[in-house]
Amino acid sequence: MRVLLANPRGFCAGVNMAIECLEECIRTFGPDIYVYHEIVHNKYVVDRFSRQGVTFVDELSEVPSGSIVLYSAHGVSPVIRQQARELGLRTIDATCPLVTKVHVEAVKYAEAGYNIILIGHEGHDEVIGTMGEAPESITLVETPDEVDSLTFGPEDKLAYLTQTTLSVEEAGAVIQRLKETFPHIEAPPKEDICYATTNRQDAVRKLIVQADLLLVLGSQNSSNSRRLMEMGLTAGRPAYLIDGKHELKPEWFEGVETVMVTAGASAPEVVVQECLSHIETEYGATVEEVTTREEHVTFPLPKELRQLQSELP
Repeated sequence: MRVLLANPRGFCAGVNMAIECLEECIRTFGPDIYVYHEIVHNKYVVDRFSRQGVTFVDELSEVPSGSIVLYSAHGVSPVIRQQARELGLRTIDATCPLVTKVHVEAVKYAEAGYNIILIGHEGHDEVIGTMGEAPESITLVETPDEVDSLTFGPEDKLAYLTQTTLSVEEAGAVIQRLKETFPHIEAPPKEDICYATTNRQDAVRKLIVQADLLLVLGSQNSSNSRRLMEMGLTAGRPAYLIDGKHELKPEWFEGVETVMVTAGASAPEVVVQECLSHIETEYGATVEEVTTREEHVTFPLPKELRQLQSELP
């Protein structure tokens, strides 16, 4: 059995920054720290921090006044920021800068009088945060068919933005329908789907033709990881999204000669290596790493973290 190991895979710059930020907080202030929502959408990562004493909350009212609370990589709305101020919380913003870019674009378009069409998945943390920037100006759509129900006219100022973790094809289909329906709609100055999402999808697109099975390391609530699995299914291959080796099933490998392995942008490399070791041991597999693109993006730690560190005695 042969394993094609995709590179790039796993952590993106935004996830790296958010995790490093939380680790630095623990080193500086101890583990009695709160995170609003999951720091990233990955069970292994969240469980690891929970075991260290970090508390993840869905409501800021659960956080004691004066405590340190991190905003997750997915971003939050202005309402949440205001609530944190009213509750007397010390906040550190670990939002991915590429998500922040979409927030800034939403504010800019709203202030200029545009109606904004946001392409994304309802209920996703990133979408909730972005819509919160200008709720009266943003309409969410998920599919091309939903575009047909929009009632804007040729005189309306329209612009579209996208969730950063969508499938390129998925977003492209909606964008095409938007441009057909509203030829005057304005596009963001630069593509919103992040480089890491695009690169990981590109690797699957190039390598899946050689594979009989696709394994994606990532959690079920990770949007970008689900898109990778769906690409495999669309290509006619069995594809599974798993958190780790404990979810592997022997029947998946029956009659399989080539397995492609990749990981979503919030999945740590340790779970990838555990799966590879299992496949090597159980099936005598050989692993071949295939690089489709180099990545050298990094983001600095949040300024709020440096500020709080400077205030220590």
